[in-house]
Amino acid sequence: MYETMTFSGGIHKHNEIEELIEDLGGFVLQKNDQQLDVTITMAVPAEDTDKIEQKAKELLGSVEISPLASTEIAVVSPTLARQHLPHAACDIAEYLRRYGTKTNMIGLARGAGKGISQISKSEKDLIEEHDLAIFSLGSFEDCIRKKTHLFEDIDIPVIVTGSPELNAEEINANAYVSDFGRIPRRLKRGENIRALRKLVEVSEDIISKQKEDLEDDPLIVSPIIVKIALERKVPEVAHINSPMALVSQLDGVRVKLPYDEFHEEIADVEVEGYRLGDIAEIKKSKMYDHILVKILPETSLL
Repeated sequence: MYETMTFSGGIHKHNEIEELIEDLGGFVLQKNDQQLDVTITMAVPAEDTDKIEQKAKELLGSVEISPLASTEIAVVSPTLARQHLPHAACDIAEYLRRYGTKTNMIGLARGAGKGISQISKSEKDLIEEHDLAIFSLGSFEDCIRKKTHLFEDIDIPVIVTGSPELNAEEINANAYVSDFGRIPRRLKRGENIRALRKLVEVSEDIISKQKEDLEDDPLIVSPIIVKIALERKVPEVAHINSPMALVSQLDGVRVKLPYDEFHEEIADVEVEGYRLGDIAEIKKSKMYDHILVKILPETSLL
């Protein structure tokens, strides 16, 4: 089991922590250089996190657990119209990215109006490709309560945001975070930042619980190892014109290559002695024609 962590510190001697990550059998997931500072997002064996913490202390840097790293979150608005999409949904998506996750914004086609709002099967399937869904709703309690059908049967954890105070159980959500809603400006004020921080805390708690559940029936191989194997063994990945060619999820990897052209090549990749197609479900994504690799649990080998 790998733990995702983020190191922040000076660029001087930062190569020492990279060498330690490699020695521990871990991986550098992302590295950002900012003049004299560096931020490294990594995945290391859970039992070796104390070694990373010790090295970070030696380098006068800081390190913290990043539960949202190597996850993919859907931020869903009832519509793409201006009364729903900006600004709260945009700022939620951007703020979550600071904590290592990959966010995708989704606007439903028929979400306008509490009496006529709907969600199609294809939209539902697209949302369920993610690890977590955040539904960004509005300012009125009655409106939120009459839109619960948009997410009540979504087969992944759902967080709902809105303006009024509500109980998550009353609206069939895993969690509810207030102090959002239809805000016609950027979320830069104190109360907005506090709401965003609360949303991150709730998201981290839910993701951590999902990781604990996966430990009861672990995946055959870690998604992080699959991601590294695909980067090394599929040359076309290096030519994907996207900031994140491969997106790690809790139980798999999104590959931004055309399914019809590359799914057989992806299935034939060898990962820790296994053919990937034998230990994972390779399917076509509802997002463009990406390839979804969903890794099977160990019990599937019995």
